[in-house]
Amino acid sequence: MSRYRSEIIVCLFLIITTLAVYWQTLNFDFIICDDTDYVTENLHVRAGWTVEGAVWAFTTKFHRHWHPLTWLSHMTDCQLFGLNPAGHHLSSLFLHLANTVLLFFVFKLMTGTLWRSAFVAALFALHPLHVEPVAWISVRKDLLCTFFWMLAMLAYVRYSKSPGFCRYVPVLLAFILGLMAKSMVVTLPFVLLLMDYWPLKRSRPGQSKGERNTGNRKFLNFMYQKLFEFRLIWEKALLFIFVGAASVVTLSAMQQQTVLNVHTSRLLRTEHLIANASYISYICKTFWPLNLAVPYPDHSATSAWQSVGYGLLLIFITFLVFWKRRQYPYLLVGWLWYLITLMPVVGIVGYGPTNMFDRYTYLPLIGLFIIIAWGVPDLLKAWRYQRIVLAISTGILLLCLITLTWFQVQYWKDSATLFNHSLDVTVNNYKAHNIMGVIRSEQGKAEEAFDHYYRSLSIKPNYEKTHYNLGVILAEQGKREEAIDHYYKAIRLKPRRSMAHYNLGLLLAQQGRLEEAIDHYYKAIKFKPDYAKSHYNLGLILAQQGKLEEAIDHYYKAISIKPDYAKAHYNLGVFLTKQGKLEEAIKHYSKAISIKPDYAKAHRNLEHVLRLMGKSTEGS
Repeated sequence: MSRYRSEIIVCLFLIITTLAVYWQTLNFDFIICDDTDYVTENLHVRAGWTVEGAVWAFTTKFHRHWHPLTWLSHMTDCQLFGLNPAGHHLSSLFLHLANTVLLFFVFKLMTGTLWRSAFVAALFALHPLHVEPVAWISVRKDLLCTFFWMLAMLAYVRYSKSPGFCRYVPVLLAFILGLMAKSMVVTLPFVLLLMDYWPLKRSRPGQSKGERNTGNRKFLNFMYQKLFEFRLIWEKALLFIFVGAASVVTLSAMQQQTVLNVHTSRLLRTEHLIANASYISYICKTFWPLNLAVPYPDHSATSAWQSVGYGLLLIFITFLVFWKRRQYPYLLVGWLWYLITLMPVVGIVGYGPTNMFDRYTYLPLIGLFIIIAWGVPDLLKAWRYQRIVLAISTGILLLCLITLTWFQVQYWKDSATLFNHSLDVTVNNYKAHNIMGVIRSEQGKAEEAFDHYYRSLSIKPNYEKTHYNLGVILAEQGKREEAIDHYYKAIRLKPRRSMAHYNLGLLLAQQGRLEEAIDHYYKAIKFKPDYAKSHYNLGLILAQQGKLEEAIDHYYKAISIKPDYAKAHYNLGVFLTKQGKLEEAIKHYSKAISIKPDYAKAHRNLEHVLRLMGKSTEGS
């Protein structure tokens, strides 16, 4: 035990400080953004562990991602804790603790240095930029994929010491599981190649003994070096195969062109040059983590010249670290870790996101932490009191991070607090105004909701989400024509928005414009086939038009999507009765009553059908 005393002390410090900062999240609520789609209003997830839910998790591309393990993680929380947010927050906190401890052991095993590895893990655990993935329940995918990333790296360290197939399998398995949590793990094979360079130093085979200075010997050593480097790449061939497969799945989910087909002019568009600004912005926030927000305003105001300037700065830093790579190899590794792991989420390729979120830094910041942990001691190595200075400065830094993170966590206690804070620390944040409008609308504060919606549109008039939400609140107030106008604007801006088509269908049906309503219901179903309400309302209109067979077909689809849809079961009973299919009608009336025992109409109709069949409820 005494042999591992230092490691135990480090782990206890990491766990205690992290718990001290994040324990407050157990009293926090779900957030209106994404938590509804991922947990609170997701019927598959809320049901917990079910066969249907597991099949859905592995087959859905909901939110343009394929991440079955993330869905299973949320289902597990619902199975254990229901919709009590405390349990969901506890799971996220546990994963963050696990990632922190694993990160410490990975670098301790690779580098053999205790305190620098501990410092990297402490920065990872306590940096304010990492509050978002821990406090936001629907961002579980970032925590989960990092967990498998760390397991893969841990297995790879063991493999690197004694390569063999049996030791390679755990690396591959952890990598595949990581891909099933979030596709951002595709960058892991590239990072493993960086680890081969430093700190594992596998890319530098021992020089052959003998006549090193002869031309032949130099050539042989050169060829031996290149063959060895090729072997390091070749041994990761299986990983790269899965990278390709994951990329295809992700591209398919996003319904866009593959990276290989992205035209050069597309890559040079302004929104892709914004990637340069994102790289620099994340670095600035790493060293000055104040005014953190969700969501951040777009970088759309970034000029091409600014983007080029940021790009030149990135190139200069890259040149510098390559120049100093022999003397300080950790500079190259840390910098490339940051650039490579952030690449999928800064819009470098045509399908990547361009919006900034703190959660995107969860893995990439490790690269910058490496540079700090190994670079600062090297800068101070000539100082007489180096250890004292490092100890004091480390203590002050960690204390500052703990304080900043503690206060940053508090903004996540509920949706209103979070997005009000975002509006306080940003300007022209039309997205935050739109979300605050939704929050105020749900609170019954219509005037405040309208104020936020119109502020959002004054900043970005073509923001389809605000037009959609304005349509919702106007419809609730009975202003149908205005609501229809905003729904049409939302659809013009985003034709695939199924909810806008559905709500437009409702309003058009109320105005007697049935053919138009049917068209929008069909579009809603096209873009969201598992939307039970669209099938239900489409069935209503088709029944009004005398198309009973089509109506019944849509009701069967509605209850296949939502088995506890009492109204759909009731209407099925009505239509089946009209067709003389009394046994089936009884079954659906009974189902509606079992779901909703006080369903008076279902009780009356069931009695009526039983009388038609010459029965009574007492004798049944």
